Amino acid sequence: MEISRKYLNELTYAVIGCAIEVHKQIGPGLLESVYEKCFLRELALKGLLYKNQVWVPLQYKGLKLDAELRLDVLVEDILCVELKAQDGLLPIHEAVLFSYMQMLQKPKGILINFHCINIFKEGQKTLVNDLFGSLPEE
Repeated sequence: MEISRKYLNELTYAVIGCAIEVHKQIGPGLLESVYEKCFLRELALKGLLYKNQVWVPLQYKGLKLDAELRLDVLVEDILCVELKAQDGLLPIHEAVLFSYMQMLQKPKGILINFHCINIFKEGQKTLVNDLFGSLPEE
C-alpha cells in the first residue's frame, strides 16, 4: 500500500483516539510509563501495529553514534509518537520529536501529554516535515 497524506491523517486520528480512551479511563496524574503501557494496549486493541522504545540512529560526520535516543512509539512503521505526563508541552518537546522524525525519515509525528483536562484540545500536537508534503494526497 502506498502511504498518502489521507492515510496518515486517518492514522493520526485513530492514534489520538487511543490516547483519549486511555485518558478517559485513568485520567491525569500518573507516571509516563503507566500511560505508555495503557496506550500500547489500546493500540493493540484497535489492531494497530507498533514498536515501542525505538532506537533512533544518530550519524555525525559519517560516524554512527549510540546516543541512546529512543522514540516512545512508532505506529504502523510510519507515525512517530512521543508521550509526556507533565504540566504543559514545551517547544523543546516539539524539537525533539521533529529531530526523531528527521532521523527516522518519518513524515508525521504526534506529541501526547496525558497531564491535561482534554487530550484533543490541549494534550496533543501533530507535526509534519517535508516528507509529508511530498506524499500523494490520497
